[in-house]
Amino acid sequence: MGKLFKILLVLEPQEEGGWTVTSPVLPELITEVDDLQQIDEVVRDAMNAVIELYEDTGKEFPPGNLLMGQVPFNGAARGEMLRG
Repeated sequence: MGKLFKILLVLEPQEEGGWTVTSPVLPELITEVDDLQQIDEVVRDAMNAVIELYEDTGKEFPPGNLLMGQVPFNGAARGEMLRG
């Protein structure tokens, strides 16, 4: 079981190709993706790093980002992250 996070993502196209992915509600979430078919995996990895940072520093997630309840970990949909 994992927690379901719904996070707003901003994709900015880069001149050299690919996109920079950020979130206005989680300034620590910054990553890049070359192919949008890889966005779930890339954002999941970045989100896991942000979660670890918040846990290690004792920092609270911004309100409204953590949805109540537990869900089975079976992957992620764009904009929604599951962490097992």
